[in-house]
Amino acid sequence: MSRLKEKYKNEIRKKLQEQFSYHNVMLIPRLEKVVINMGISQATQDKGILQEHTNELAMLSGQKPILTRAKKSISNFKLREGQAIGMMVTLRGKRMYDFVDRFLNIDAPRIRDFRGFKRKGDGRGNYTLGLDSQEIFHAINLDKIKRTQGMHITFVTTARKDEECLALLSELGMAFRKQR
Repeated sequence: MSRLKEKYKNEIRKKLQEQFSYHNVMLIPRLEKVVINMGISQATQDKGILQEHTNELAMLSGQKPILTRAKKSISNFKLREGQAIGMMVTLRGKRMYDFVDRFLNIDAPRIRDFRGFKRKGDGRGNYTLGLDSQEIFHAINLDKIKRTQGMHITFVTTARKDEECLALLSELGMAFRKQR
C-alpha cells in the first residue's frame, strides 16, 4: 500500500470526521482521481513537439497519455477537426497516490518563489492548479527539454464543498497560501 494512502486511512479520515462531524463514514471526502492535462498549441506546426511532451508526461505520470483532438475546425488558428492539440493522463489507485506523494513532497517545493497554492476550488469539491513549466518534476531530465510547457493538474475528490476539499488536500500535505 502506498505511504500516502496508509496515512489517509489511519490518520486523515479520523481528523476529517471530527472536523466536519460526519455521521456516516462514507461522507468523508477522499481522493478519486488526478487528471494531468497539457495543451500544446504548437503541435499543429511541429509533430516532434507532440512526441517529446508525450514522453515527458508518460515519464512523470507512469502511464501513457491519450491525445486530445480538436472538436471542430477554426481557420483563424489553422486548426483542423481531429488534429491533436493536447494530451491528458487520468491517474487512479496506487499510481494516483504515488504521484500525489511525489508531487507534494518532492516536486512542489522545487517551484521557484513558492509561497503556497491558492485557496480556491471549483465550487464542487475539486481543485485545479496550473504549472508554468514541467521543469519542476524530478523525473524529467532537464538536459533533454527543448522547450518548456505548462500543464494543469486537477485533484478530483468526493467532497461536496471547497472547504472539505481544501481540508483533505492540506491534510495530505499540500501547502496553501496563508490567509490574510
